[in-house]
Amino acid sequence: MPWKETDVTTERMKFITRIQDGEKITDLCREFNISRKTGHKILKRFEIEGPIGLVDKRRTPRRFANQTHQWIQKLILELKSERPTWGAPKIKAYLERKHSGIKFPARSTVHALLDANGLVKKRRRRRYKASGTNLRATNNPNDLWCVDFKGEFRLGNRKYCYPLTVTDHKTRFLLECEALESTKEDPTIEAFKHVFREYGLPHAIRSDNGVPFSTRTLFGLSKLSVWWLRLGIKIERIKPGHPEQNGRHERMHLTLKQDTIKPPCDNLFQQQERFDNYKIEFNTERPHEALGMKTPSDFYKKSTKVFPEHLPEIEYPFHDRTQLVTNCGIVHLKNKKRFFLSSVFGGQPVGLNEVDDDLWLISFMDYDLGYYDLKEKEFAVLDTAFPS
Repeated sequence: MPWKETDVTTERMKFITRIQDGEKITDLCREFNISRKTGHKILKRFEIEGPIGLVDKRRTPRRFANQTHQWIQKLILELKSERPTWGAPKIKAYLERKHSGIKFPARSTVHALLDANGLVKKRRRRRYKASGTNLRATNNPNDLWCVDFKGEFRLGNRKYCYPLTVTDHKTRFLLECEALESTKEDPTIEAFKHVFREYGLPHAIRSDNGVPFSTRTLFGLSKLSVWWLRLGIKIERIKPGHPEQNGRHERMHLTLKQDTIKPPCDNLFQQQERFDNYKIEFNTERPHEALGMKTPSDFYKKSTKVFPEHLPEIEYPFHDRTQLVTNCGIVHLKNKKRFFLSSVFGGQPVGLNEVDDDLWLISFMDYDLGYYDLKEKEFAVLDTAFPS
């Protein structure tokens, strides 16, 4: 496989990161001089195993939810019931001595299993009850915004246009229709800054599972959705293959396509002007049957939650320390030890709590993400952090 000889794992990580940023796998395979089959194989290994899957020889097991057999889980839970004061290290050591020849999971995986079953005693701390992909009903404007990219199309100059659309779920008010050149995160974040400054912040945002709203990395988060969380916005995602769960927004897309895209304009600036005119008509002139033949502007009011130009600080009073994640997703622990968490948390502070010798609980805001075992170099993800 013709990866650069200097550092194969690093090159694979760059390959995965650019896929998460929205670049097409076909173009990347050509650039990295590998076959599409190899590219898809690397991506699949990363989806299943995480960063360790990018190493030639896999040295650690997969996460316990997918790898640990049920009867091994039963042994661990039964022993914890018999010895409630024992932690993951003692349980692992005891079972390995009693059942020699059987490979038991890492301490971090044992600890995550105990935690998932409510068998880990924790210090009292605030918990952020995220809705995940549970879909809520709305009673007021700004309870929920819906966001999507209307399918890309070619302009008269042969360049592609990607319309970013944002609506208020309750009133159907079209907050934004922005003609973007791609679905990359940076221009999308800038577009949302404009919307937030004009209309304030919603309570929650609903999206599909595509980029840049979601990625294939940890919990399906992206830099965009992590930024929403920092702003205090809850995340909703529709189920894959179920656009009807965002039906009101999809219905607006049908009208948008009929009124503004057939035929398309010659360039992005002309297309944006057409979108702006459509936004005015849709909000203030066009009667909506679902609104009693009134317009969205008759019902919509701006949010009272003002967009902060600077993100609020995050405090971890019940953790041992706070650590800033590097831009490439690295978390530094004690004694110059470090591990890869996810690049979507780059620049974000996380909480570190040493729950046992060299066993660290990693948290982001009020979410417990998982446990990292410093000795066995494994990160066990908590599936309950962002419920689906």
